Amino acid sequence: MSTTSTPGTSMAGTSTAGTVEPVVVDEHERWRGVALESGPVDATGNAFLRRRSRSLLWSLLAPYKGWLAVMVLVVLVENAARLSIPLLVARGIDRGLPPVMAGGSPRTLLEIVAAMLVAVVLQSLGRIAFLRVSGRIGQDVLLELRRRVFTHFQRLDVAFHDRFTSGRVTSRLTSDIDAITELLVGGFDGLVTAVLTMVGVAALMISLDVELGLVCLVCFPVLLLLVRWFARRSAQVYRRVRELSALVIVQFVETMTGIRAVQAYRREARNSEIFDEIADRYKDANTDSFRLVALFMPGVRVIGNVTIGVALLFGGLRALEGDITVGVLTAFLLYLRMFFEPMQDISQFFNTFQSASSALEKLSGVLEEKPSVVEPRHPVPLPRARGEVHFEGVDFGYDPRRPVITGLELTLREGETVAVVGTTGAGKTTLAKLLARFYDPTGGRVTLDGVDLRDLSDTDLRRAVVMVTQENVMFSGSVADNIGFGRPEATRAEIVAAADAVGAHTFIEALTEGYDTDVAKGGGRLSAGQRQLVAFARAFLADPAVLVLDEATSSLDVPSERLVQQALQTVLAHRTAVIIAHRLSTVEIADRVLVVERGEIVEQGSPEQLLREDDGRYAALHEAWEASLA
Repeated sequence: MSTTSTPGTSMAGTSTAGTVEPVVVDEHERWRGVALESGPVDATGNAFLRRRSRSLLWSLLAPYKGWLAVMVLVVLVENAARLSIPLLVARGIDRGLPPVMAGGSPRTLLEIVAAMLVAVVLQSLGRIAFLRVSGRIGQDVLLELRRRVFTHFQRLDVAFHDRFTSGRVTSRLTSDIDAITELLVGGFDGLVTAVLTMVGVAALMISLDVELGLVCLVCFPVLLLLVRWFARRSAQVYRRVRELSALVIVQFVETMTGIRAVQAYRREARNSEIFDEIADRYKDANTDSFRLVALFMPGVRVIGNVTIGVALLFGGLRALEGDITVGVLTAFLLYLRMFFEPMQDISQFFNTFQSASSALEKLSGVLEEKPSVVEPRHPVPLPRARGEVHFEGVDFGYDPRRPVITGLELTLREGETVAVVGTTGAGKTTLAKLLARFYDPTGGRVTLDGVDLRDLSDTDLRRAVVMVTQENVMFSGSVADNIGFGRPEATRAEIVAAADAVGAHTFIEALTEGYDTDVAKGGGRLSAGQRQLVAFARAFLADPAVLVLDEATSSLDVPSERLVQQALQTVLAHRTAVIIAHRLSTVEIADRVLVVERGEIVEQGSPEQLLREDDGRYAALHEAWEASLA
């Protein structure tokens, strides 16, 4: 078999496996991707994830340190006012009522009632102030978190999104954010109130009567053991609830996203089985959480009721003997009720806290992800690219153990249209992705006008190199919005001119609202050929120096393909172009054809030249393609 070569282009070589040196991975690197997916983590990993989550939470709250201090002060005032009520009741019974009952002045009782009214007003104002401030801070924090996560997801490279499914992305921005919302809105408030109540009540009971106070606090160790057991068990159960909640969302989103394929391959029953299995596990996890609460809350009530009974019996006997007053006994009973009421808030807080902790771990894991394709710190400026591309000794593999491209040497001259053909899996699309810098080569370099792509800013690179894929992604909005996607500052006149240049203007004008027609989800209101023409208009408007077309006509029928072929003549003019194609009708407009096998260029030349080689790879591919048309 003969192979034609041109200057600047050579056959790919082969690589030899070298000795792999042991790599020392620090703690941060070891756990960097943990919590993105569900799975067991050891104690060291858990400790690291907690530190990372706390760091994220503090970074979000740090701008509000002053307001947080105000909130603490407000909560203290509110709880002090609330805890003063039983004490004022005791004073009213012991000091206010006796003078009135004896026919004396009600002044003391009125003063105590006035103090109670002041306490109630302070408590109400404190609650209002807290809810307003905490609500504003909480929403600001959530907005910042959503922005960070969304922006970071966009910055992460194609390699990350290839392995991190759309369902999990959705879960991060929905259920995980919702879990943190619950914590910020009510979780911390409930916990702080509960702790302050329990500590304050204990202190006040001891100050009122040491002996009765100590008798009442005998229950505390038992209660502490019950809370500790609940905290430990709930940490495991609620984490599992969050993980399974995410899996339910993942399965639902991915099934609905691919509903056409699901229905086409009759996968409804199998997908339902998978969903039912996940949903059943989710139900079991939630049932376990209810069982925990069903044991914890009655346990708290039993301890509380027993304690109140003991206090009433012991305190009543002491009151009969005159050791304590009726007012003090009444205050004790009111304080005991207040002491046990927050237990429900604590149980709810554990649920909210564990859910939010799990969500923070996952979100902090996302935000810790570093793109493998990074923008240079000191980019080389390239304000106007000419379009000359070089692959210099390029090595690449998605899996380091399985190279896809090895030692590739290739030159694309300015303004040249090069078609890349070959069997499935030969490395054609990989070459396109390297040129668009969706991935970086593991060896060698790809240059544009002599500048390594890794040295170009994203702005210069994306302006110079545009890739049109076979998916022809249409975004929510109008036809005009989709054409202007690559150049948002473009005027309506420029959008119309781009559409007219590629032959799309006629069909767009015929739509119900012309350029303002909503394309619907995924461009559902447009045919495959129309979506392709819109994608070409988008690329034409962006005006790149290098255009990469990856299987751009693979899903079109013959009439649509002819329209697109005509548009291609306009789109490719005066720019460097790489066409990845299975349909060899597209190849005919190329200046040069590269035949790729196993990541190597095994044949190249003009289409006419390669067709004349009877035993050539391109001639064989062309013959097979013509046979498929027949």
